[in-house]
Amino acid sequence: MAISNAIVIGGGIGGLATAACLSRRGMAVTLLEQAPRIAEVGAGLQISPNGMAVLRGMGLESQLKTRGAVRGEAVVLLDYRAGKKVARLDLMRGQAAYPYMFMHRADLIDLLWGAAKRGNVSVELGVTSDHCLPGPLPQVKLADASTRRAKLVVDASGIHSKTRGMLNAADEPRFSGQVAWRALVPNRFNHPNEVHVTMGPGRHLISYPLRGGKMVNLVAVEERMDWAPEGWAFADDPANLRTAFVEFGGRAGEMIAAVKSCTLWGLHLHPVAETWQKDGVALVGDAAHPTLPFLAQGANMALEDAWVLADCVLNAPEDQALQRYQNRRKARAQRVINAAAGNAARYHMAPGIKRSAAHAGLRVASKLAPGAMVGAFNWLYHHDVTAKK
Repeated sequence: MAISNAIVIGGGIGGLATAACLSRRGMAVTLLEQAPRIAEVGAGLQISPNGMAVLRGMGLESQLKTRGAVRGEAVVLLDYRAGKKVARLDLMRGQAAYPYMFMHRADLIDLLWGAAKRGNVSVELGVTSDHCLPGPLPQVKLADASTRRAKLVVDASGIHSKTRGMLNAADEPRFSGQVAWRALVPNRFNHPNEVHVTMGPGRHLISYPLRGGKMVNLVAVEERMDWAPEGWAFADDPANLRTAFVEFGGRAGEMIAAVKSCTLWGLHLHPVAETWQKDGVALVGDAAHPTLPFLAQGANMALEDAWVLADCVLNAPEDQALQRYQNRRKARAQRVINAAAGNAARYHMAPGIKRSAAHAGLRVASKLAPGAMVGAFNWLYHHDVTAKK
């Protein structure tokens, strides 16, 4: 019997995208979300061309502008002391077939939620999933002791997924020695439509505009030994952020001074799950491959997962579909996670000869061979999971 119905656990980006991708091709989908409503307070995210390929394939690209999405023109590396430019990577040069966009997470959630509703996805809110049971007709056991069954169960519940632990041996996340503050400030700083990476010793600030350029998203990363919890919802005193970045000048310093509220996020290292699927149960997004934020690929990887899973389920023999999904996604996810983990060290170099030489090299390369610098990311940005194989 073909896979005719599915349950998706989690109403975040990965869950909504998966539900929409499955339902738009005719599958009956039920989405289970523990929150009382579909919403995301969050902050900003970057949708790189590989993620945009999925949104275009879902027919959603034309709606981005009405949601305040901003087209990214460049990634600019800056020195922390006065904001002096070190290098500029032109995102409009040698671009893939899709643009690079900045968007508030809540606006993307709203866009995907609309797509799921148009696909007649059934949604049960305020429902907490306890665990899954793989099998010929997989089951989802809920916290109230009731059961849901479908031919396919997809867990998109994120880094705390219980299904991941059921499919794999237990693994403990390891604190990376880095924390990240997240904040939004009004764009009173004439921030251009660019990602700015302001690099300092043991820390860096990422900033880019949102919502038609009216807001600026800030992610401030600091190396430290003190552990911090993993998650976005832990409020912190902005004074702690300002103390950690007191030496940052220029626009970066002005934006940090303007922060009125922020959250603190402990960055942890997780291995890519060894097993993503078994007997009708599959993982997508952070449930399978949590990543550090230094390539801005968390949302993009979830979008890619959703498209590929739907493609495999709907086009491959039932007994091969989920293994084919894992085979198509696992190696790429590992490469992205490895690349993201290596980026922080490049941003956090201490003052001295090594830092000066590295920055000088970046300046020369960005002027003499700008295409080569952007081209180094072709493997990431030009990857189109929607292209016919």
